[in-house]
Parts: sequence; structure tokens; C-alpha cells
Amino acid sequence: MKRVCMNWERLVRAILSREQLRNAGQGPERIGSGIAGAVPPSLGRSSNIEAILQAADEIQDDDPNVARILCEQAYSMAQNLDPNSDGRGVLQFKTGLTSIIKQKLAKKDFHQIDRNRDIERLWDFYQKYKRQHRVDDIRRQEQNLRESGTFSANMGDEAKMKRVIATLRALVEVLEALSKDADPSGVGRQIMEELQRIKRADATLSGELTPYNIVPLEAPSLTNAIGIFPEVRGAISAIRYTEQFPRLPANLEISGQREPDMFDLLEYVFGFQKDNTRNQRENLVLSVANAQARLGIPVDPDPKIDEKAINEVFLKVLDNYIKWCKYLRIRLAWNSMQAIHKDRKLFLVSLYFLIWGEAANVRFLPECLCYIFHHMAKELDVILDHREADFAPSCKTGNDSVSFLEKIICPIYKTMAVEAARNNNGKASHSAWRNYDDFNEYFWSPACFELRWPMRTDSPFLQNPKKGKTTGKSTFVEHRTFLHLYRSFHRLWIFLLLMFQALAIIAFKDGRIELDTFKTVLSIGPTFTIMNFIESCLDVLLMFGAYATARGMAISRVVIRFFWCGLAAAFVTYVYLKVLEERNQQNSNSFYFRIYVLVLGVYAAVRVVFALLLKFPACHTLSAMSDQSFFQFFKWIYQERYYVGRGLYERISDYCRYVLFWLVIFVCKFTFAYFLQIRPLVKPTKIIVDLPSLRYSWHDLISKNNNNALTVVSLWAPVVAIYLMDIHIWYTLLSAIIGGVMGARARLGEIRSIEMVHKRFESFPEAFVKNLVSPPAKRMIFDRQALQGAQEFNKEYAAVFSPFWNEIIKSLREEDFISNREMDLLCIPSNTGSLRLVQWPLFLLSSKIFLAIDLALDCKDPPADLWNRICRDEYMAYAVQECYYSVEKILHSLVDGEGRLWVERIFLLINNSISNGSLFTTLSLKKIPLVLSRFSALFGLLRKEDPNLANAAAKALFDVYEVVTHDLLLSELREQLDTWNILAKARNEGRFLSRIEWPRDPEIKDQVKRLYLLLTVKDSAANIPKNLEARRRLEFFTNSLFMDMPPAKPVSEIIPFCVFTPYYSETVLYSTSDLQEENEDGISILFYLQKIFPDEWENFLERIGGEVDLQEDSSDSLELRFWVSYRGQTLARTVRGMMYYRRALMLQSYLERRSLGVDYTQNSLPLTQGFESSRESRAQADLKFTYVVSCQIYGQQKQRKAAEAADISLLLQRNEALRVAFIHVEETGTTDKVIKEFYSKLVKADIHGKDQEIYSIKLPGDPKLGEGKPENQNHAIIFTRGEAIQTIDMNQDNYLEEAMKMRNLVEEFRRDHGIRPPTILGVREHVFTGSVSSLAWFMSNQETSFVTLGQRVLAYPLKVRMHYGHPDVFDRVFHITRGGISKASRVINISEDIYAGFNSTLRQGNVTHHEYIQVGKGRDVGLNQIALFEGKVAGGNGEQVLSRDVYRLGQLFDFFRMLSFYFTTVGFYVCTMMTVLTVYIFLYGRAYLAFSGLDKEISLYAELTGNTSLDAVLNTQFLVQIGVFTAVPMIMGFILESGLLKAVFSFITMQLQLCSVFFTFSLGTRTHYFGRTILHGGAKYRATGRGFVVRHIKFAENYRLYSRSHFVKALEVALLLIVYMAYGYIEGGGFSAVMLTLSSWFLVISWLFAPYIFNPSGFEWQKTVEDFDDWTSWLLYKGGVGVKGENSWEAWWDEEQMHIQTVRGRILETILSLRFLLFQYGIVYKLHLTGSDTSLAIYGYSWIILVFIVMIFKIFTLSPKRSGSFQLIMRFMQGVTSMGLIVAISLFVYFTDLTVADLFSSILAFIPTGWAILCLAITWKKLIRRVGLWDSVQEFARIYDAGMGMIIFAPVAFLSWFPFISTFQSRLLFNQAFSRGLEISLILAGNKANVEA
Repeated sequence: MKRVCMNWERLVRAILSREQLRNAGQGPERIGSGIAGAVPPSLGRSSNIEAILQAADEIQDDDPNVARILCEQAYSMAQNLDPNSDGRGVLQFKTGLTSIIKQKLAKKDFHQIDRNRDIERLWDFYQKYKRQHRVDDIRRQEQNLRESGTFSANMGDEAKMKRVIATLRALVEVLEALSKDADPSGVGRQIMEELQRIKRADATLSGELTPYNIVPLEAPSLTNAIGIFPEVRGAISAIRYTEQFPRLPANLEISGQREPDMFDLLEYVFGFQKDNTRNQRENLVLSVANAQARLGIPVDPDPKIDEKAINEVFLKVLDNYIKWCKYLRIRLAWNSMQAIHKDRKLFLVSLYFLIWGEAANVRFLPECLCYIFHHMAKELDVILDHREADFAPSCKTGNDSVSFLEKIICPIYKTMAVEAARNNNGKASHSAWRNYDDFNEYFWSPACFELRWPMRTDSPFLQNPKKGKTTGKSTFVEHRTFLHLYRSFHRLWIFLLLMFQALAIIAFKDGRIELDTFKTVLSIGPTFTIMNFIESCLDVLLMFGAYATARGMAISRVVIRFFWCGLAAAFVTYVYLKVLEERNQQNSNSFYFRIYVLVLGVYAAVRVVFALLLKFPACHTLSAMSDQSFFQFFKWIYQERYYVGRGLYERISDYCRYVLFWLVIFVCKFTFAYFLQIRPLVKPTKIIVDLPSLRYSWHDLISKNNNNALTVVSLWAPVVAIYLMDIHIWYTLLSAIIGGVMGARARLGEIRSIEMVHKRFESFPEAFVKNLVSPPAKRMIFDRQALQGAQEFNKEYAAVFSPFWNEIIKSLREEDFISNREMDLLCIPSNTGSLRLVQWPLFLLSSKIFLAIDLALDCKDPPADLWNRICRDEYMAYAVQECYYSVEKILHSLVDGEGRLWVERIFLLINNSISNGSLFTTLSLKKIPLVLSRFSALFGLLRKEDPNLANAAAKALFDVYEVVTHDLLLSELREQLDTWNILAKARNEGRFLSRIEWPRDPEIKDQVKRLYLLLTVKDSAANIPKNLEARRRLEFFTNSLFMDMPPAKPVSEIIPFCVFTPYYSETVLYSTSDLQEENEDGISILFYLQKIFPDEWENFLERIGGEVDLQEDSSDSLELRFWVSYRGQTLARTVRGMMYYRRALMLQSYLERRSLGVDYTQNSLPLTQGFESSRESRAQADLKFTYVVSCQIYGQQKQRKAAEAADISLLLQRNEALRVAFIHVEETGTTDKVIKEFYSKLVKADIHGKDQEIYSIKLPGDPKLGEGKPENQNHAIIFTRGEAIQTIDMNQDNYLEEAMKMRNLVEEFRRDHGIRPPTILGVREHVFTGSVSSLAWFMSNQETSFVTLGQRVLAYPLKVRMHYGHPDVFDRVFHITRGGISKASRVINISEDIYAGFNSTLRQGNVTHHEYIQVGKGRDVGLNQIALFEGKVAGGNGEQVLSRDVYRLGQLFDFFRMLSFYFTTVGFYVCTMMTVLTVYIFLYGRAYLAFSGLDKEISLYAELTGNTSLDAVLNTQFLVQIGVFTAVPMIMGFILESGLLKAVFSFITMQLQLCSVFFTFSLGTRTHYFGRTILHGGAKYRATGRGFVVRHIKFAENYRLYSRSHFVKALEVALLLIVYMAYGYIEGGGFSAVMLTLSSWFLVISWLFAPYIFNPSGFEWQKTVEDFDDWTSWLLYKGGVGVKGENSWEAWWDEEQMHIQTVRGRILETILSLRFLLFQYGIVYKLHLTGSDTSLAIYGYSWIILVFIVMIFKIFTLSPKRSGSFQLIMRFMQGVTSMGLIVAISLFVYFTDLTVADLFSSILAFIPTGWAILCLAITWKKLIRRVGLWDSVQEFARIYDAGMGMIIFAPVAFLSWFPFISTFQSRLLFNQAFSRGLEISLILAGNKANVEA
């Protein structure tokens, strides 16, 4: 046991020392806690053991004996709590604590310890400790401050004070425990008196240590000024309990040291959790306080809240509830706004917040919350009318208590949990279970009140589904089918088809517009009605699964529309057929034609009227006002009425803009379609149809006697496909142009280089003050004095600008983007001194003095001309003037007496000569360099700040005097000075300049340093800063100063906001081992970053002062870990960036000087020193900004002591305003039945750097019922604050200069952006991973194009911008009362972010986009990462097609806005898929013509008739496929923000780096995952990994990932191309065929080889050999139970088939697989053997041969093990068979018409047939297994994969033979620095191997 104790103690001490080293750094100092850090959770939750042990550690050096007493008391408490040590870790803890107590006893040198005197020792130490730390003085000061309502700025070190209070609190607790055994007449009496005094009057001890989030509501705090703010005090007072409220029970416990308030009543009445109450109390206080601050800060001693502020909060929080009641036509819970007092309003808002705060997953059901609130508000109304508070009936439990969670939330949660379990982990169909939307939409109908209150458990809503049955959906069922595309956007498809029909008719009528043509064009009437009828049929069909539970009105509408559309279609079609009959009759009176036109006219008029009333903005109000039942009925038939989606119209001016946008597109599209697509095909079509009987090469089944129908189809099909898809290209082109023009108007790209920053720097201060400085700050500065002249204004502007600019430069230095020298050159002086001109940064002025001297030396013109030449460079003029005035001022400060007289005389002479124009007759300009050298020597001494150098400085000053007097001045003036009596006398006496006054004034010191640099820096600073990222940031920031943005409000008046980051288990901080770990190429992350960022590495070394110590526990190691992490996609980088918001607000608040009883001098301009330690600034920033990171599994990470938990804890310590929310799981019960309880917890770092729990709110169960990320956001959103919330992903970054503009951005919520105020503010992103590799650069450019130009156009003029992820800023209150900031239903909401935009738009929100502010964003950098990301997004879009949100937006938007919405969401992926399908359609059409032999026949006829348009039209899609059009927005973005030349250079560079290969490959990725998701499902979150991709990906890994998505499809296209070239008729031969199909070949090569082209070391021979070995072993490895797909081909093959789950999916796969049979059918008739025979028997014979080949294959692959004793016989049979086969083939070739070419053709025919059979076998797997053929199918499949792999691997292996290919690839993939590093590492690795050998 002794040994165990010693080991435990050693472990504890090791951890202690490591923590002390590790946590050295910024932020609160973490005190080593020893055993305190090991307190088990079971003990820590119910006692203060940890705090007592922490105090023991704190006072160990002061009094070890008292520390021992505290440890013994902690042990006693642990023993009392868990005497049997049953809890996890309790036994180890007690053992360790025992060993430490023994150690402390041992240090007493074996003296006997009298434990009876412990209480006296402790009492004496307590009194001494209080005196030492002035605790009584602190108490008195606190009392005075509380009474005066002010705050002291001189309270001492905050952290130290908190530690003192924590120690005192622990001492008091131990004193209280030990006082029971003390002498009642002695020490015991004194202790009891002290304890009574503390409990009666002292709030300090508990106040400082009571856990709180932002506002210390439970107890007052000395160290937090937020509680002193008048608006906060007023808000606390507003919710205080008054006598008019029901009387609370006398025994009701009030937490903390506060007075009772409204929340105590609500907690008592409804049984809300205590921490939920605490959480929402603070939430409401902050909401009310901030609303009041915007109206005006209360100035009364007892501040009161204005009723306007309460009304604002009330109406905003309950806005959705009010609309819900209005929609359902039920009375509100109150009579009217005027009828309720502000106290009642606060009660209702508090109640809603409490319901929302404890609702857990029910928060996703906003109207369910409205239902709950409606009934509870009525209950509250009754309770408030009583004198005594009583329990609410709805929340009563069986044991005479109340619990809102148990009675209200748990029943709903349990029902949802049962339904969620039915989704089978996302594999079940959406129609099989109810999702969150289904539950919520139950409350969109008055039928929801059948649920009653309290809720009936037997209600259909709360019923659990019976086994094998579903409970039914709401009104929408997400059936998995492509038909949703037609149903949701039927107006688009009808419009396109009608236009195509009309244009085709006109084209076939040779463009003649006459009555006959008009009659034919009117055939669009039946087409329109039939397509409408199809849509109504889909409504009926796709609602299956909801009929049982859907509202009767919804079903009625579907049925009525079905019959109405059916009758309309039948009637219109019938009448039109009669019109056609009339047309064929001579002398007809056109009776039916007139009826038809009348019917169409009336129908069209009715549709137009309803479209106008429901969609046209100007008519919408009239439509909404009409209460006529007849009108309402037809309006309801035309458009279904939902709770959401009402009022989806825009202002008339906005409407006209996006209508005009689409009209331009339509003109372009239909002009192009008519003249270049449709009309050229008319003549060939007529020729083909009218051709005489053609000779078919095969047995034709359809076209031969049917006017060559399939030929016409193969001709028109690709054109129709392009017609349906090319509208997206026209959209892309026009949006690029519009976006470019808008960007130019917004002044984007005005400052696009560092040279432009230099040139325009003079205008920055004024622009900064105009946009980014609040009015009070401006008044404080400009009202101090009457400014005269532009120069004085410029100086004041520069003085305001300088602190902000210098903080920005300081942040760049902290981030190691610039060096110390660059920082000195970039910083701008304060401009607050007495110097008469503006002082600019030295990087603008460096070397200007020397240039001016050169001009002066060369000048032969008058002085005025010289000055004019200097002034041509304004910064040269500034440098000369500053140098002159600074020298004068510094010299004045250095000397007195005769010396000062000399200085004044010299400058008087020079000033007079300047004014008289006689400078050249006064001074000898050639001597100026000599004078400057003397001044440089003088200032070089003065800048060292060492007064011991005074004598040397005096001598240097005398040298200056000598040079100026005897060299610079001309002879006459020199004599005057030499003969000046005063100077002569002083010189003779040795007094003249013998001593100087050493500079002590800070202003003079700064001027000396600055002047020294000005006179010594000869290099031009034109390239300062050198770092490209620093340049980019400064360029964007300075450019944004001239962009349109709302003016800044004072910090106290801005809209408060919160930043919210969901985190799971990604990298928080790279460990030391991560940095040094090398990949197979010998490259570590650290080495990689040193090569990629060499300048930043040098700056880092300069900052830490030399080389880095890589020892695990060194402080340098920690700094290095942060340096590397800040360059990766880590949580540490995100947290640092987001905390810049707080720093910016602190700086802005500090400079605005909000006073809280602190007297600031108003006659001096603000300085920034100490702004971060200003308590008022910190409190003001905390009032406006919070940052919550939702680390979902942080609790589990802490339990298993994961590195991520330690790193998150470190981030908490370094950032005091950071909060971490997580889900805590507590297990109770026996080993047989473990009960799990789930809690949402919020923690921060306490004074010791430990996690301090702020809130712990119990959940009804596991919160993860849906998708992980939105559930993670939902559980933690209750801890956010403010009115805006910025969603930030954990791979984002932020910058201080951008954070300064945040208060401008949130003001956009109050700006005019249309009919509705903004609810989501879109923000521009900068992708910072673009420099990692060429792929990362492509991805960066693509992403940047979308998040800038693309979203710019979406927001305005199209008004369809949604939420595409981060970093948008949400109206927090709007969204939390409407379901949250994302949706979470399993699978359907896999792309959870965009649903927030859908939801916001449907609920009458408004989404805008702003580009004057940007946030950093990391993107995937390797091809596999990018492919997984693209797959995730494409799969998510596939699910969106099925969703009700897309359906409703598609139905409820007006036509033109619907077009914008479609083509910018799911339509983009549909058009991408259509691009690929066009290639298939074209090539299969060509294959049909080639196999049938018609291409030759038709081409001959085409030549005879002189028609050559056929070939041209058939290849039109190649322009599309090359993808030039999709690059237009990217090019436009380049031009706008980088300039034309740079844009051209960047585009050419991208092409040389094979970006076209990458984009073509991405086309395949998106198509595969989008199509598969809609067909089969399978969309899921794909973890892409966010590390640095510098490793080589093995061939087998690439093959597994891309085999089915790219390789199979590419080989199919290649097969089609080969067939076309082999059998098609091409004029000009094979070369012409290749040229015509060049882009298709490009697609094949891209899809096959892109993964290897973009694979690091992909063509290195050694890697290729290793890859081949790995691939073959993977291919041949047998699968089995537990074997993963990455290890075995068989396991992977099984995984690849998992997506085929349903009968519908199997049927679709069967239909798609049949296309492969075309090859065999076509080729068999092309063999020389078959000749001209086209009988069907030939095809039958080919199947006999195929069966024969399969049987031979089985003979050869029959396993000897299964043959048993017949091994020899089997080998003999195999040998005979092989010989017989060779002989038979030879004889066939010799004696028949079979040729060698036929043999290869047969292979070409049988390979696709075999693949078709394989696909069918996989599709009907169960059937094949029953037949017993599954093993054979598996072997065939293995051979196919082996063959495909070899086809791809062979070229890779061939190219790997050539070393220069690998070098070229390395240069292609990575920038030059890394490529060089890569080669060096290979050389080093080679040398290492040689040495080892």
C-alpha cells in the first residue's frame, strides 16, 4: 500500500509541474492544483472539497501547518460523503490525499502535532490573512460603491483579489466545520461571532465566487462592473417582486443574495429547473437592458426601464405567437396591449423564455411552443389574480410537486424519440416515420386543440406508432423520387415545354407567322392543361402516407384540383381536336376555333388574375383583404394556404428588377434555342422522316417501318437535353455581368495592391472616422476646440485613426505576419502632440528624406521650384516638414540658456530665408548630408534611453552646432553667429552645450525614435509589408472604408450579438508529437509549414527570441503549438479570431470613455494603453458580446482524459469571455439496468483555470434524435445572448480589423432592405486555405466566386439568397422563436444550414448580403477531402429535392423568383447532372446510328441535299461540357478584385495547373451523389478531415472511393466512343471522330486519372510499386465478419451495394442496367462472320456463345479444394479444354469468315453484357443467393474490378518510369517552396537509408 501511495503522489506532483509549465502564457494564470485537480465528480458535485484543496495549495508556502489542516478536513469530508469508496476514482483520490497529508506531517521533523490546537492555528491564520490582504477595507469600499452606484477603476489586481476571496471562503468553511469542537468560551465564541457577521452583512466572499455567466445576479461582484451599469440595474429592478404579485411561500428558498423576482414565482408555480430559471433570468435582464440602452441610458440614481423598451422586447419575443393566434383565429392570452401592465408583459416574456429554455428537442417545434405558452399563460393569468401563489395544475406531479420537464416536455419528447428510432439510423424511408416538421405542423390547424390542456396522453399526436404501422405524416410526404422536381417546379417545366413546342412549330412552318401557324401554336393549350393535370396527379400520388392524418381541407383541395385539372385537360384537348378537324375541312365556319380561343382566353385570364393577386406585390394587399368566400375558395384552390409561406412578395421596385433580369435571360435563351438548336434540325428531320426505306445493319424492331422514329429521337434528344439545361448557363453569364457591375458600384477592388494602399493612405483617417467612429467619440474629439483649416482637421482625423490602426498592426505582429521592423514602420504616431502637421507611418516616409536631398543637391532652380518638385510626392513633402519641425522641437527640449538662444536664432534665420525666397543664399545645400549624419549620431544616442550617455549626447550636440554653424550656413551668417557675444562668452567659459536635459517627455522620446528611423532607413518601404496575407488584409480593410455601410453607433447602443460555434471532435490544438510526426515521405507538419510560410516562421522566431525548445513541457513548445494551430483548421484558430470581437469592442468602448463614476480628463485625445484591463470596457464588451462553443462530447472527453479536453480547457483559461456548452451524461442504476440522464451544461474557467459550472439543465433524454450538428446547436443555443447570433464553423478565422466593423454590420438589422427587415445578414468569406496546394487554390477560387459575386446577385436583385452555412448573422430572437438556426430531422435535413434560410424566407424573413466585412474560412485541400465534401453537399441537395421547404418555396414564390430559387439551389445540381446525361444521350444516340448503319445512309443524303448543319448541331453540347461558361463568374471576380492583367494571369495559371481536369472531375462527383441520393438515398455527413494533406493516397484507396462514381462511368463513355469510332460513319476518318468527340475523351481522361494526377507522389516509381502490392493484396483478400472494406475487396463490394434497399430502387436499377445489352446486340451484326444477315437468331446464337464462355471460365476457376480427390482430373480437363479452345478458334478463323478483328469485337460486346448481368445480379441479390450463384457472381465481379484497375494502373505505372513526370507533378500540385522541401526530404531520407545500411 505504501508503494501505491508513493506512486500516486509522484504522479500528482508530475501532473502539477507539467500543468504549471504548459499553461504559462496569456490569460488568467492557472495555479497548480496538485491533488485538487483529481477530485472525483461524485465528490466534487456535492461538496467544496476541490476549493478547500485549492486553498491548501495556495497557502502552502505561507503556513504548511494550516495547509495540512485543510487537507485533513477535505479527507474527512470525502470519507463522510463516500465511506465505502464506491464512486469512480474515490479510492484513488483518498489514497493520494492520504499520502500528501503524510508528506506534510513528515516535514515537521517528527515533532508531535497537537491537533487540539488546530482550530486556534486556523483562526490565527485567518485573521492574519484578512489583515494582510485588506479584506475589511475591501468590504467597506464595496459598501460605499454600492450605495453611490459608481465603480472604482483602482480595485487592484482582479485575479489576485478573486484568489484571496476563494481562499478566505475555504478557510471560513473549514472554520465552521471545526468550530463545533472548539472552546465555546474562547476561540469557538470568536469564530461563531465571525460566522454570524459574515452571513449577516458580508457579500464579498460569496459574491465573487458564485458562478455566473455575464451578469452577477446571485450576488454582487467587485471585479465585474456590469452590475453597476444603470440599464442593467434598471432591468434587475424591473423584474423585482412587488407586493401586488401573489405571495410566495415563506419557506421558498431564494438562490444567492438577491431579492425575489418574477422568475422565482414562475419557478415555484410551474416547476422550472433552477438553472433554467437562472439562465433565462440573465437572458431577460440583458435583453431589457440592451433595449433600454438604445433608447437612452437612465440617469436617475434609481434607474427605471422605459415602457417602450419592454414593449419592444415583448412584441419581438411573442411575435410568432401573436401571428399563430391570428392564423388559427383564436384569442390571445391577453386582451390587448393597452390592457396589460408592463409587469404582466415581463411575466409573459419570462414565461416564454423559460418554456423555450427547458424545451430541449421541442424547440424545433415553434408552434408547439406557442400552444404550450398559450395554455400556460392562461394558467399564469389565473394565478396572478390570486393573493397566494399555487402550483399550476398542468405541471403537478404525483408527489405534490411540480415539474414542467416531466409533465409537459417529456411526453412530447418520448413520442418524438420513438418516431426517430423508426428511421433505422437514417435507412428507413421518410414516409415511414414522423419528423420534426410533421410534429410541428400538427399545430398549424385548430384541430391541435383536441390535444386539450393538460395534454391527453391518448391523443393521436402523442400516440406511439404500432409495430409495422405508421402514425401518418402531416400534409407532406417525402417520397424518394425525381417526380418531386416536376411537382415542386411544374411552372418552370410547363413554361419550357410550351416555349419549345411553340418555337418548334414556328420552325417547322419555316418561320411564317400566319393563321395556320397560329392555330398550330395554340396546341400549347392542351399541353398546358395536361401538364397541369399531371401535377395534380402527383399531388394525389405523393400524398400517400398522409391521408390518414392530414387535415380534411388539405385532402379536399387535392381531390378538387385533381378533378378540376382532369376535366379541364379533357375539355381543352377535345375542343382542340375539333379545331384540327375543322382546319382539315374546307369552307368551315371555325365555330370550334372561336370556342377554343374563348375558353383559352378566359382560362388564361383567370390564371393571370390569380397570379397577379397572389404573386404581384401591388395586388397582394387587396388579395389579403378580400373576405369573399367565393374568392377565397378559388384562391385556396389556386394556392394552398400554410401557416408558413404567406406574404412571399417583394416591393414593386424589387419585383421589377428581378423580372427584368429573367426577361433578358429569356430573350437570349430562346433566340439561341430557335436559331442554333431548333431551326437547324428541322430540315434534317424532314429528310430523315421522308427518306425511302433504308437498309438497317441489324434487326430493327421499332424504326424500320415507323419513319425512322429512333433516328429522329437520337437526333433531337441531346438538343432537348441542352435546351432544358442551358438556361442555367445564361443565368450564369448574366449574373456574372450584373454581379461585376454591382461590385464595381460598391467600390470593391478599388484598393487591390499595396502600392494603392500607399498612395491613398492620406484619405484613410477621414474615411475611418466617417464610418467606424461613433458620434459621441467624434464629438469628444472635435468639440474640444474650433478647428481651422484642412491641416488641423486631417491631424484630428489621424489622431482618432491612429489607435485603431496601431492595434491592427499590433495584431498582425502577434499573428507573425510582420516583423518587429515592419511593425515600427507601419505604426502611425498618435498625432496628439504639439507638432503642427500630420505624422504618417514611416513606411510612407522612409527614404523620402534622402530623395529630397538628392533633388536639392541637383537643383539649379529657385527655392520655390525646388519645393514644388518635392511636393509632387506628397509624402516626401510630409517627411521634409516633419523632419524640420521635429528637429526644432527636440533641440528646444534638450538645451536651455545660450543653447536655446542659438537654436531659436538658427531657425529664425532659416524661416526668414524660406519666406523671402533666399534659402540658397542662406544655406549651403551641399552640406546637408553632413548635417544629417551628425543629427543621426545625436538621435542614435538619445533613443537608447540611457541617461548615462548624457555627456556623449552633449558632445554629439556640439558637433551638430559646429557643422550647422561652420558648414551649413554661408560665411556672412557664420560670422554673425561666431561674433555673437552671448554665445562667444558661453563658449569661452566652456558652458555652451556642455550639458543637455535628457528627454523624459514621452512625446519627445517618440519623436526621437521616429526621427532616427526617418534619417537612417534608406531602403524604400514600397514592399512593406512583405507577407501576402498581411497585404491582403490591409488592402481589403482600407478598401472597405470607402464602401457603403451603416454609421457606427456607440458601443452602449449597438445591437448585442453572440458568436456560436458547434464542435464535435475535430482538432483543437496540435500536440508537439503531431508537429514532429513524419509521413512516409519524411515530411512533418512543422517542416511543411516552415516551407509554406517561411517569412511567418522567421517572424515567430523573432517574437519568441530565438530557436524553439521542442521539449514537451517548455513554454516555447506551447507557443509553437499555437503557431502551427493558427495555420491549420483548428478550434484554437477560430476561438482566437472570434475573440477579436471582444477586443475590438473593448477598444471602441475605451475610446468612447463611458464613465461610471470615474473621472476621465476630456482635454486629451484617447490613448489605447491599458484598454484591455479597463473594467468598464470589459464590462461593456461583455454586455454586447458573448461567445459560446458547443463542444457536444466535451464531458466524455474529460472523463476519458482526451487531449481535446485539455486543449479546450486551455482555451477557456486564455479567453475569459469564452463559454463552453456540452452534453453531460450521468449513469445511475445497477449494472443490469443503467439509467442515463442527460444534462446541458455551460462552463467557464474559474480563478484557478479549472472548469466552473455555470448552468446545468436536465434534458428529457438523449438530445441526438436527428442530425448531430443541428442537435448540438439546439442544446446550447439557450446559453447564447443578445439579439443577433453569428454562426461560425470550427474551421473559420477572424481578424481584428474586420471585428471593428461588426457594430456597423449589426446596424443593418435597422436599415431598409425591402418590405421586411433583415433576419439573416450574409457575410463575405475569405478562403484562407488557398495557398496550400493547387487543388486548394481551385477550391478557394470557386468558393470565393460563390460567396462574393454569386451571393451578391442572389441577395439583390434576385432576393433569393438563403443561408449557405457560416458566417451569416441571424436575428436571434426571430429565429429562436421560429424553430432555431437550423433544422435537424434525420437525413432529410443533412444540409441543415440551408434550411435556416428556407425557414426564414417562408416565415417572412429577409436575407441580405454584405461585403464590407469578411470572415476567414478553411476549405478542403486534398482531392479526396474535396470529393467527400462535394458528395456531402450534392447528397444534401438530393434530399432537398424531396423536402417540403423546397416544395413550398417552389409553389409559393412568384414565377420569376421561383426561377431564381430553382437555379441557385437544387436546379444547379439538376443542370450539372443534365450536362453529364447529355453526353450519354448523345453518345448512345450515335451508338444507335452506328450499330443500325443509318449514320452512313443519312450522311450521304445530307451531303446530296447540301445540308451540313446536322453534324454541327449534334455536337453543340461540347461547348457546354468544356465548362467555359461556369468559369465566367470566377473570371469576373478576378477582374473586379485583382484587375484585368492579374485576372488573365491567374486564369492562365489555373489552366496550366489543370483546373479543367479538376472541375470536370467535380462534375462527376456532384452528378453521382445527387442522382444516387434521389434514387436510393444514402445522403450522410461525410467527415472530410481538415488537416494538411501532404500524404500520398494509395491506389486502392482512390479506387475504392471513385470506382463507382467515376471510373465505371468513364469506362462506359470510353466504350461508347470506341464503338462510335469503330462502327460510325465519320467523314475524314478516325482523326475527325477524335476531334468531334474531344471533350468526351477529355471527360474520360479526367474521370479516370484525376485522382492520380492530383495525388502527391502519384508518379513516383517506388510509391507505384508499393501501391500495386497493396492493391493486389486488397483485391485478393477474403472478406469475413468484422473485416472492413478498406482491408478486403469482398467487404468493400458488399458495402457498395448497401444503397439498393427498396423494390422501387431495384426496378430502377434494373431498367438502367439494361442499356449495357445494346453493345452486344449491335456488335454481333457488325461481325464479318455474320455478313449481312440481320435475323434475330444471330443475337440468340451470341448468347449461346456467352454461356459457353462462362462455363469455360467456371472450369478454369473451379477451386481444387472443392474437387477433393479429383484434383488431377480437374487439371487434366483444364489443360485439354484450353488446348481445344485454341485449336477451335484457329480452325474457325481459318475455315470461316471469323477474323481476328471479330474476336476483339466480341470481347467489346461481351464485356458490357457481363457488366449488365452483374448489375442485375447485385440488384436482385436475394434471388441470386437462393439459386446458389452468388459466389460465381462475386468472382466475376472481382475480375471486372481487377480489369478496371489494370486499365487505370497501367498508364500510371508507365508514366512513373520517367522521373521528370514526378517532378513536374510536384510543381503542379504544390507551390515552389514545398516542392523544394519535398525533394530535400527525399534526398535526406535516401542519405539516412545509406547511413543505416
